[in-house]
Amino acid sequence: MSRFARYALIGGTVIGCIGCDRVTKNVAVEKLYHAAPKHYWNDTVRIQYAENTGAFLGLGDSWPDWLRQLLLVGATSVLLLFVVWHLIRNPKLGVVRTLALALILAGGVGNLWDRMDSGYVVDFMNLGIGKLRTGIFNVADIAITGGVIALVVFGLGPKEDEKELSVEDEAPQASGGDA
Repeated sequence: MSRFARYALIGGTVIGCIGCDRVTKNVAVEKLYHAAPKHYWNDTVRIQYAENTGAFLGLGDSWPDWLRQLLLVGATSVLLLFVVWHLIRNPKLGVVRTLALALILAGGVGNLWDRMDSGYVVDFMNLGIGKLRTGIFNVADIAITGGVIALVVFGLGPKEDEKELSVEDEAPQASGGDA
């Protein structure tokens, strides 16, 4: 993949995901705040407003403010900087791995934006059948989850077939003497 295509993929993914995340969270605040949950397809999809002061599924929402800030803003910022560094330093990751890291970066920035702006993340989607339900989540969470799943399936480093090897590197060397 060319450098331009790689940066276009990263930039387009990050800007697109953050844009969708911001728009959907703004709509959730405007339309769902203080509204009853909305149910679709026999309650398979539930749309409801929630403010998550914790991390995944509210983990850490009862922690002291200083600890939540340290971990959910500080550690997340460091992790996102590492993702950016990894994207820049490893131009041969391949399309899937680059996209996966760009999704994680976009989702992380989307939720970090909320935490830094208001101290909580706006969530509004819930899926399930009967009592078996997901937690309430948002577009940024979908991006992070998709990116992590792709990394688990495809790994983080370049695959052997993605490494640039020249024909000379693979071909055995012929002897140059008289036989």
